[in-house]
Amino acid sequence: MTYSRPGPETGVTVYGCGQDEAALFRATASRLGVSLTLTHTAVSETTAELAAGNRCISVGHKTRITDATLLALSRAGVAYISTRSIGCDHIDVGYAATLGITVENVAYSPDSVADYTLMLMLMAVRHAKTTVRRADRHDYRLNEERGKELRDLTVGVVGTGRIGTAVLERLRGFGARTLAHDRRLDTAGDHVPLDELLRRSDIVTLHTPLTPETRHLLDRRRIERMRHGAFVVNTGRGSLIDTEALLSALAGGRLGGAALDVVEGEEGVFYTDRRDRPIDGKALLRLQEMPNVLITPHTAFHTDHALRDMVENSLANCVAFEERNQHG
Repeated sequence: MTYSRPGPETGVTVYGCGQDEAALFRATASRLGVSLTLTHTAVSETTAELAAGNRCISVGHKTRITDATLLALSRAGVAYISTRSIGCDHIDVGYAATLGITVENVAYSPDSVADYTLMLMLMAVRHAKTTVRRADRHDYRLNEERGKELRDLTVGVVGTGRIGTAVLERLRGFGARTLAHDRRLDTAGDHVPLDELLRRSDIVTLHTPLTPETRHLLDRRRIERMRHGAFVVNTGRGSLIDTEALLSALAGGRLGGAALDVVEGEEGVFYTDRRDRPIDGKALLRLQEMPNVLITPHTAFHTDHALRDMVENSLANCVAFEERNQHG
């Protein structure tokens, strides 16, 4: 169902608006002076017409926005896209620019993903997947393999933006030794070259944006340089890891396990109910079959605090864009 109301000058069409977001969008729009069109449908060539009359739109990260959709949006008069996500890898920002469309992301609580990352680390090193599954079958024996304590481990954090920094702060509270790497920073303090971080870390956690330069950041060569028995945690983007290389390292026993909130090929699978429908992604199925691999459906960001931030900042970005153009 689509809702709309007339209002002040700044008009925004919100695509992929869930029921839990609608009330927040209305309350925020009223406070910021925004005229809203809310729709639960995803943005596409066929739904681009819903943006007619509004120069700004807000979209989620769950649907890839094709070039054909961008062209249709441009023809509908859209000049600004605010994506309710930190990453913009689901949009060809360069092509959008050629159409005169500006694309910007939003900031939201880094604690949502940082907390979840620590949870995944703890679950991985304590073998929580097998423990919970056995308990669900009323098998209450101890795991054959003992767990590890974070204070005894070295954790390498790849990407030290707001989320990576929040992860580092939490790790220090657990007494873990930490290393960090960021392509944007010179090596200083606990920042080290990536290959050194991989060689020295018991856990490697990924928090860098997905770009052409970081796609398959953990490829076969780099995975082979990791410490034997190390764990990989990924709450960034699935394509930061070469999935086939990861599967090979896990199956061969080189890595101790993985905890993945994002995977390559998750589009069209995550955020859907597939209990009675086949899944085409063979790599995803193989990962889920492994006892030392945790998979969750891109949910690390999914907190009430983060949602409020996304709604607030998405509309605020739209208002700021219109103000820049009025005074520019």
